[in-house]
Amino acid sequence: MYIQDQLAEIRAAIAAAERRAGRPAGSVQLLAVSKTFPVEDIMHAYRDGQRDFGENRLQEAMGKMPEMPADCTWHLIGPLQRNKVRKALEQGFALIEAVDSLRLAESISRIAGELGTTGRILLEVNVDAEESKHGFTPQGLLDDWPALTALPHLDIRGLMCIPAPTEDPEGARPAFAALRGLAEKLRAIGPLPLPELSMGMSHDFPVAVEEGATIVRVGSAIFGRRTYPAR
Repeated sequence: MYIQDQLAEIRAAIAAAERRAGRPAGSVQLLAVSKTFPVEDIMHAYRDGQRDFGENRLQEAMGKMPEMPADCTWHLIGPLQRNKVRKALEQGFALIEAVDSLRLAESISRIAGELGTTGRILLEVNVDAEESKHGFTPQGLLDDWPALTALPHLDIRGLMCIPAPTEDPEGARPAFAALRGLAEKLRAIGPLPLPELSMGMSHDFPVAVEEGATIVRVGSAIFGRRTYPAR
């Protein structure tokens, strides 16, 4: 019952944060981040009504997705190499969340055109300017915005970020607010509505909801502590 109990607590915390922020109930999508966890664990969440899952690695996702019921939706939330774009698009992710450069966006648009489809993506922003993190800088995204919005086979749904780690969830609030502010600036420039903000993880998702997240990516708080294979 661990996973079901954790899901109930997280859903309640999301609902409480929505109320504090004066947002409509159900306005935030809970994405269960299932990386490193087996299909058996994911099925426990599915049986409790969870349908939206996130995977970091394309190869791992490709092994799990066929084993799960067809009404699941999947997001690719980890870095995507350009030589794997075709496989990612063919796999049918509902959203590719971590598009971190104009070159990658161009590759997705080109290959989506070849496949007769549209790449639904989020643009990853390095809001804290961490050298170890992927993503557009805020100014870099503004500079590349005309080129990005001209790509013909992309549906840019919004922005995502991974803030610098902090022990106190409140420490992530400035990064979440910065991402929301950047989205507002891009909406004002046009021409896209950018309805999605993917931000907030297991330790700080209530703060992210208060700052406008529409997708929160929660893994260990649902499934437990991860055990990574030895390298």
